[in-house]
Amino acid sequence: MGKQFPSMLPEHVAFIGKQHLFFVGTAASSPDGHVNLSPKGYDTFRILSENQVAYLDLTGSGNETSAHIEENGRITVMFCAFEGPPNILRLYGTGTVVLPGDEQWEELYSRFEPIAGARQIIVVDVHKVQTSCGYAVPFMTYEKERDTLQRWAEHKGEEGLVSYWQEKNMHTIDGLPTPLGRKIGK
Repeated sequence: MGKQFPSMLPEHVAFIGKQHLFFVGTAASSPDGHVNLSPKGYDTFRILSENQVAYLDLTGSGNETSAHIEENGRITVMFCAFEGPPNILRLYGTGTVVLPGDEQWEELYSRFEPIAGARQIIVVDVHKVQTSCGYAVPFMTYEKERDTLQRWAEHKGEEGLVSYWQEKNMHTIDGLPTPLGRKIGK
């Protein structure tokens, strides 16, 4: 049975710091809307306080998370131990989307190494932390980061990325508008 906490403890922070991969889950409010689950890599996750985290969201083929957050705020971030003792840690919270040019952008973005293709920062106010066993999660060994996304984004350049966002990131697969889509669609 999982254990629940109102905020992250030092051991949770230490566990998160060792992970190379995390997953983000959101869902549209509509019963017909899709649930989205996205894997995230690179050094894009930051702990801001015991009840607040942020991650640098990179360009992808969709932009479900930001629209779902804007629609209903719900977000879950999950970490799994693929090395060492078994453990799963979930952060349940309410998200906020911060775009380049927003008031918080510079302060938050300065916490990350610049990565080509960065499109927004997702901030999560965490109201519950849950750990569970993870006994069935397989062992996997970390080899290295893929550089494919960075090379692709660098090749696209700033104008190419904006064009890509206009083509792929304006709306979700359910037709919800994204915050980025509204900003670049002006």
